[in-house]
Amino acid sequence: MVVRYDDLSVGGHVGSKWWPWVHLSLFLPLSELKKDDEEYEEEHSGLAKRPASLPAPSGGGLDSSHPYYDVARHGILKVIGDDNYGRKLIVFSSCCMPPSHQLNHQRLLEYLKYTLDQYVEMDYTVVYFHYGLRSSNKPSIRWLRSAYAEFGRKYKKNLKALYVVHPTNFIRIVWNIFHPFISHKFGRKLTYVNYLAELREHVPYQQLVIPPDNKQAPIPLVMTQSISYLKEHGLRTEGLFRRSVRVQIIKDIQKLYNLGKPVSFQQHGDVHVPAVILKTFLRELPEPLLTFAPYQQVLDITGVESSLRVSRCKQIVESLPDHNREVLKYLVTFLHMVSVESIVNKMSPSNLACVLGVNLLWPPKGSVSLSALAPINVFTEILIEHCDAVFREPVVGTATA
Repeated sequence: MVVRYDDLSVGGHVGSKWWPWVHLSLFLPLSELKKDDEEYEEEHSGLAKRPASLPAPSGGGLDSSHPYYDVARHGILKVIGDDNYGRKLIVFSSCCMPPSHQLNHQRLLEYLKYTLDQYVEMDYTVVYFHYGLRSSNKPSIRWLRSAYAEFGRKYKKNLKALYVVHPTNFIRIVWNIFHPFISHKFGRKLTYVNYLAELREHVPYQQLVIPPDNKQAPIPLVMTQSISYLKEHGLRTEGLFRRSVRVQIIKDIQKLYNLGKPVSFQQHGDVHVPAVILKTFLRELPEPLLTFAPYQQVLDITGVESSLRVSRCKQIVESLPDHNREVLKYLVTFLHMVSVESIVNKMSPSNLACVLGVNLLWPPKGSVSLSALAPINVFTEILIEHCDAVFREPVVGTATA
């Protein structure tokens, strides 16, 4: 749910939406590849010998006027001097890739070519760090095939070495798919590397920078900024989340987020702007924040005895992916704060549920039916009104009945 909004496995679309949605290819058993990569990450996540990204070239921060600022700012691709043989060293770090719906992969391909074009006339080396590539940010096989076709002879001729660090079965399967199209000469340039220390004789090891281990699921920037502003300026605003804002204002702000540029709600002087931005972001996710999985369970909530509904809602929330659950908790905790001021702002848990419920959950196909509105609103109202109970972490060691 990312967002320049930096980095969530939720995202949106380009243009009137937040980001392009890149569908995964059906050529391979992706569930197996996903399992392979994610099991690998779990196995290695606590180790020091993790892949690293290299420091950005000297010269200060990235200029927002860069033609590929929207991609470059993530630090996926970096050029840092020369390897131990005097060849230009280019590093690609998968762990820096945001979820697919936050990154335009066509733009990524163009940025790769834009960068390589500056060095392909000389000998160069590429180090590819595979760690951090998972189902949420993995490009499709179709995209990989298209990308390989884009890199003609001039890119391959002077590539002297390609180091793949921490390969998994996904890499090996992809290699087998591409093998018929890859010359024996090019294949000899590929080296699998299982430990960073193995790179020592080839690259300036002392320049490797291990990314900080961020175990907390990041909250999308658009959410933290809009909610922070509303906490400070909008909690007592009557009709919060009910008012509309000029469409052009929303489009302009979306564009700023998509380009990774600063957004200041203060300059608009209207608390309804961040409120609408927040609603729009949630509504335009390719998958709802609650995911598609619990849709039927939520619709069944009205059939649950009233005294058991809170615990049932808690069960549904606990079934969500960790990332989604953390973001949902962040959002609902804020909505509870809004509801506490309902005497002034007229936004009770019920009223908030009516305007926000359909932005948190919808069916995989089609739109929300009229009959589904009531249970979705009931579920959302319970989350807001009883957020402490719903999101309370179980006490470790407590005996269960």
